[in-house]
Amino acid sequence: MLYFYQNSIGQTNQFSPVYLANYTFAKDRLVIGLVKLRTGKDLKIQSTSLSGKHADFFKISKDHQLSVRKEKVNSANSPLEVVVKVKTATAEYQNSFRIVKDAFIRNKVVAHRGAWKNTGVAENSVASLNHAVALGCEGSEFDVQMSADSVLYVNHDAAIQGISIAKAASQELNALKLSHGEAFPTLENYLKAGLKQTKTKLILEIKASELGKESSLAATRKIVKMVEDLQAQAWVDYISFDYDVCTAVMKLAPYARVAYLNGDKTPTELAQANFFGLDYHFKVLQKNPSWMKEAKQNKLTINVWTVNEKAMLENFLKENVDFITTNEPEMLLEMITGK
Repeated sequence: MLYFYQNSIGQTNQFSPVYLANYTFAKDRLVIGLVKLRTGKDLKIQSTSLSGKHADFFKISKDHQLSVRKEKVNSANSPLEVVVKVKTATAEYQNSFRIVKDAFIRNKVVAHRGAWKNTGVAENSVASLNHAVALGCEGSEFDVQMSADSVLYVNHDAAIQGISIAKAASQELNALKLSHGEAFPTLENYLKAGLKQTKTKLILEIKASELGKESSLAATRKIVKMVEDLQAQAWVDYISFDYDVCTAVMKLAPYARVAYLNGDKTPTELAQANFFGLDYHFKVLQKNPSWMKEAKQNKLTINVWTVNEKAMLENFLKENVDFITTNEPEMLLEMITGK
């Protein structure tokens, strides 16, 4: 069931009201998270129940906390699919979810626009994503723009091959080819490729629209809706230079891990706004060295971009930042693993 609600950024959105606080589990962390309602007002959940393909792998407590059954965890091939049904005093809702066993790599390496520089493929392509996965990167970063007819594409710049994405229709954009022959990827196709694996996180950057704030927020709503429709919540983290876009994501998807890129907010300010982390250019952190300690004190993750020189990579590894975004994922992986 879908629910239309008025969110705090003044737009009506068509989302299922049922969401989870988290979408992964592990052998030592069987609790996935609470079942919650996203309705624009506080509706009390009276009861919850489970159905669907893998319902017998899960249990749900009286306080609506979803967990994987202990006796099932060893046989739980990821991902698992479950339907959560919710009853309130006035209505019944349900939503289907894809729950992922947390086998995601943790080695700090985020491939900037995928692994493209040393592989001969175009940046921000499905091929560059696949190379990042094959390398064993913790994350693969990519950028999303929206066309004039509201189709979402993966591209860093506002224009591709001289064509403004925001001002062009999808019919024109779909005819384009990247430098290595791949079709210009839509976000839908890119995410579907990423969902074929459970090793590398998809770091989705929402680009500010050249058409202004309203268009940026419209794209944000479309992006979050697509992630949820594809049940990709466990894979996707969000970043943006646009502070309003970041806060919009957190309002639309309270479970989302969101980091801010622009570098004009202190770690304390980000923590007070419930960000997951800061994601700043290396020059920002060099100018404000105390921010790394401040971020850790505020339990924010630290990502630094875009670091390509070996000496600087070594320095940030010594600082024990959480993630390093780089155009040289092969070199950074070699430095970390010795292989």
